[in-house]
Amino acid sequence: MEIYEILESLEKGKISVNNAKKMLSLYSIEKIEGIAKIDINRRKRRGIPEVIFAESKKLDEIKKIIKKILEKTNSVVVSRINKEDYSKITSFAKKLKIKIKTGKNSSSLLLFKKPIKFEGGKVGILTAGTSDIGVAEESRLMCEAMNCKCISRYDVGVAGIQRIFPILKEMIEEEVDCIIVAAGMEGALATLVSSLVDIPVIGIPTSVGYGYGGKGIASLASMLQSCSLGLSVVNIDNGIAAGAIAANIANRAVRKNKVRHS
Repeated sequence: MEIYEILESLEKGKISVNNAKKMLSLYSIEKIEGIAKIDINRRKRRGIPEVIFAESKKLDEIKKIIKKILEKTNSVVVSRINKEDYSKITSFAKKLKIKIKTGKNSSSLLLFKKPIKFEGGKVGILTAGTSDIGVAEESRLMCEAMNCKCISRYDVGVAGIQRIFPILKEMIEEEVDCIIVAAGMEGALATLVSSLVDIPVIGIPTSVGYGYGGKGIASLASMLQSCSLGLSVVNIDNGIAAGAIAANIANRAVRKNKVRHS
């Protein structure tokens, strides 16, 4: 029984409050053959869809989890898919007649049944260099899974600082609700963007870099030590987390505007 059917039955007096509570509780967690416990109601409770972290899972497990999630919800994000499994998962999705959104230079996928309506907020996504695009695209897929329109502009880092100014002007004109900045090396772009706009900025330090402070360590430290207020930071290469936070901010802004104008 779907949630709306449970609530309808309760409203019509067909089931008791205690039975409705029990059924809703049972509906919230879906077990899969001892492999996983899926938080089916996460989107309704938190606005964030279920995400499968595929890197450490077997292909058969990933397929079973995808199938079960999409029996209950419209979409799922599959992140960090192993190279040898990527084409097998896309083929599996096509056999199930599930639609697929891919990300450039990314091993993550957004799988969905019905078209996703971009009725949420707007999120701007920037990268310092082309090496940061894969992580940024992971954020984009997450934001789109949460119904946000994304405006992505890549390779606008401080090595050619003049590139960022027309892009930020565009972001302001588009009235984005949040900006994600993915940057490796010294991670300076996040601080620069945060110092120039009155929009919440989320920095993603990426594992681009070498030698002392390489693999994202210098970028993470730099973003954490930023003197520009209004900048928050996620872990190295964590595009999923940045996308979830940005989309929640953007969607909340849209809801508040709707209430204000209703």
